Amino acid sequence: MMKQYLQPVAFVAASLMCMVAAIPAFAVQIDVERPGDREFVRDLAGMIAPADAEQIVATADTLLTDKATPIIVVTIPSMAAHGGADMRIETFARLLFDQWEIGHAELAGQAWNTGILLLVSEGDRKARIELGAGWGREKDALCKQIMDEQIITRFKQGEFSAGILAGVVALDAMAREKPLPTKPRPWWHYALVVGAIALAIFTAVSMVRNGASGWAWVMWAAIFAIVGWLLWQLLSRSNSSGGGFSGGSFGGGFSGGGGASGSW
Repeated sequence: MMKQYLQPVAFVAASLMCMVAAIPAFAVQIDVERPGDREFVRDLAGMIAPADAEQIVATADTLLTDKATPIIVVTIPSMAAHGGADMRIETFARLLFDQWEIGHAELAGQAWNTGILLLVSEGDRKARIELGAGWGREKDALCKQIMDEQIITRFKQGEFSAGILAGVVALDAMAREKPLPTKPRPWWHYALVVGAIALAIFTAVSMVRNGASGWAWVMWAAIFAIVGWLLWQLLSRSNSSGGGFSGGSFGGGFSGGGGASGSW
């Protein structure tokens, strides 16, 4: 008889334990103060140099104006220090994204939700790109490429500020549907290019001095082509449209658009 009574009691107790265990997943609050509408950076781990922070803010501000897409950068000493003990960085980033409501769920009656969060946990040696639900999952591969080639590769060399800045620049390119920046190249690559250009110019000048007058036109054409290409690159990078979205970074956005994680 006693066994028959104990079985329902055990079942109810187990159910209550499951319910209690599930509560923290919904009730947990990440203890990180949200930045202002156009501040974009919360560097609690002190990982970002002032000059890089200024460039991050400028890049994010222009993107928000042009595309109504905010990039929010957060560095923390550890997840445990901000209410995320024993938490995966994917969970921490998702909770923080939803808690802050990064991005705008709708604009002019149209579904939007294109917010971007770049989270770095220094003590946990982990980083996460979290995207708003409006991105779907189509940018997962690009986010993984940005994480591996722009962020983590620099983190492994101790270049944390440079890695975060490079990640923001690449995320800006992704949001604008532009090609991603190339991965960092070794110093000898640039030395080789400079040496090749110098050798080509030296060869052209020598041929002109030896009477090959036709080569003078080739040399100057090549020089003007190089100068023109450099100027075009400079102008294309600095070009930005005026006007655009004047709101802030937070407006009911929620996560669900994938992203990518990395560790070093």
